[in-house]
Amino acid sequence: MKILITGAQGQLGTELRHLLDDRGISYQATDAKDLDITDEAVVDQYVKEYQPDVIYHCAAYTAVDKAEDEAKELNQLVNVDGTRNLAKAATAVDATLVYISTDYVFDGDSKEIYTVDDQPAPRNEYGRAKYEGEQEVQKYLKKYYIIRTSWVFGEYGHNFVYTMLNLAKTHKELTVVDDQYGRPSWTKTLAEFMTFAVDHHLDYGIYHLSNDNSCNWYEFASAILADKDVTVKPVSSAEYPQKAWRPRHSILDLSKTKATGFKIPTWQDALKEFTATINK
Repeated sequence: MKILITGAQGQLGTELRHLLDDRGISYQATDAKDLDITDEAVVDQYVKEYQPDVIYHCAAYTAVDKAEDEAKELNQLVNVDGTRNLAKAATAVDATLVYISTDYVFDGDSKEIYTVDDQPAPRNEYGRAKYEGEQEVQKYLKKYYIIRTSWVFGEYGHNFVYTMLNLAKTHKELTVVDDQYGRPSWTKTLAEFMTFAVDHHLDYGIYHLSNDNSCNWYEFASAILADKDVTVKPVSSAEYPQKAWRPRHSILDLSKTKATGFKIPTWQDALKEFTATINK
């Protein structure tokens, strides 16, 4: 099986490469300098020449606040146009596309957990673009996995866990919002499910993947800093304004993913294993 990875130097792409390396599986890794996914002609030629069986589309623009204004165009180019270009190219060579989406496709107004069939209603530019990316994948492809995830952390990029750990080095007290609820997602768990879906020939369609159990950001931060000499205090979203809207309640329903037989660790266990890894 020939594998193509976009965004291979990013947080998820790097995790996926290490996973495949550990399994002795070869792949073609690309990043922006190797493959400009926003250029349709370049993508079309690259994919036709390489002839992949599966494309793991890890490339994304993820600076949520900047996507509201200064990077609005880049957000559109990468997350919508780039995804469309890959979807069309994948169709041409009959490849399966694995597209990573987000809990931000939902507005977070529901108090229920969000199922794969719930209607998206994004309220920020990043969520809007990722949802449009989903629609492009569905428009051009039959062989696809759209995997929505949330609150991603991992060893190889900037994320909330590293931010908290770094702030704890210079602050005795931190304030974190306690009225936004979701599920943290370790990149290792996400990469494992991406390959699981392909290797086990799961039914094509939309899946939700995060680590099990839910929390708010304050609870997540408190767990991250449990053994640090720092006080974590809860605040409301109103007391911590951000440029882009954050869903207040974006807990993803994992039942469809669990029904495949894939074992999902809790976020507490994932955080514990991740922390042990970076402390080696």
